[in-house]
Amino acid sequence: MGLVLLIIVILLLIGALPTWGYSRSWGYAPTGILGLILLIVVILLLMGYLPRGF
Repeated sequence: MGLVLLIIVILLLIGALPTWGYSRSWGYAPTGILGLILLIVVILLLMGYLPRGF
């Protein structure tokens, strides 16, 4: 479950990059928020609060 969650958050992080025309005015706010979520998930995985596999 934890690995699946980590993969989903990484894909969301890549998808939030402001490289498309409609999202250029957003700045880096979506990436920063998803980066923070990714950091929290990685810390929880390393501390053992989230399971690593199924």
